[in-house]
Amino acid sequence: MAGVSTLPVLLAKRVQEMVLDEDDPAAPYLSRIDDPTRHVSPPLAQIPTIDLSLYSSPTSGSEEEKQELEKLRSALGSWGCFQAISHGIPTSFLNEVREVTREFFELPMEEKKKYAKTVEEFEGYGADPVPEDGQSLDWQDRLFLDVYPEDGIKLKFWPENPKSFRQVLKDFTSKIKKVTEQVSRAMARSLDLDENCFLDQFGPRGTLQARFNYYSRCKTPDLILGLKPHSDGTGFTIILQGTEVEGLQVLKDDQWQTVPPSSDALLVLMGDQMEIMSNGVFKSPVHRVLTSSEKERISIVVFYSPEPQKEIGPEEGLINEEMPRLFKKVADYANIHWGYYQQGKRALHAAKV
Repeated sequence: MAGVSTLPVLLAKRVQEMVLDEDDPAAPYLSRIDDPTRHVSPPLAQIPTIDLSLYSSPTSGSEEEKQELEKLRSALGSWGCFQAISHGIPTSFLNEVREVTREFFELPMEEKKKYAKTVEEFEGYGADPVPEDGQSLDWQDRLFLDVYPEDGIKLKFWPENPKSFRQVLKDFTSKIKKVTEQVSRAMARSLDLDENCFLDQFGPRGTLQARFNYYSRCKTPDLILGLKPHSDGTGFTIILQGTEVEGLQVLKDDQWQTVPPSSDALLVLMGDQMEIMSNGVFKSPVHRVLTSSEKERISIVVFYSPEPQKEIGPEEGLINEEMPRLFKKVADYANIHWGYYQQGKRALHAAKV
């Protein structure tokens, strides 16, 4: 790729290693020097909470359900995300997922490197592929895995230590897949569309990818970000946060708002492809992750995207004289998104009419 950075040498040492060795962060990690918000403490976001159990019966038509559907539509049109409760996954199991994540990142470096990725690969343990020249590096280590469809799984990247990791991830994937189906149907119904319309656009082999994030302590959190500002190129993303440390922020009305941690809620966040499918009714929010000087932070993120090469576009039921078509049909949007992401840009304009 033209303009690819010459930074791979920096990635030979993981962020965790730099922290343990008490190294000073290299210049490419200094992403907030010109950030006017770096000395500002953003407020805790009042992100809407949605009770997914109220959507369990597509024909119930109760007043309570109608109100919750309207609340969902409003949340995704303003915030672009919501805190999902009553999603069917026990808090005890969510804590299990958090625990195996922490156990993996606390393993000796030589053990974690058994699952290491190359500089240009996505899957495996390490950092994201190196961005283009002039783009900063994120203060994090991550394990990125394809988890669905099952025939796309590469077990060489799935940790065998902790011993329960593979089974916990398999169970988590199964449970999250049900949540993606439930959310997809609820979103369609909130727009008075056929409840399966978004699922049809994702396709039966819509992909799930899991990203386990570890944000190490940072000496200079006012100068370094855990994850740079971006929108997701997914259909939508489901985030299981740690319970102790804040860090995730969403941009709303040009102001950064901090997402409060929750022990039992899943944050459901729209990606660009859902903004396209909803013809702009739902918003794909820009978000970022701060660092902390006091404590490390973990999160587990599942990306839900349409089948590779599948063409997606605005639902016809959302196009009329009052709301004209805003986006054209696109295929392989995730690849388009990644090219712009590596340049520190958004890609949504590439799909606009």
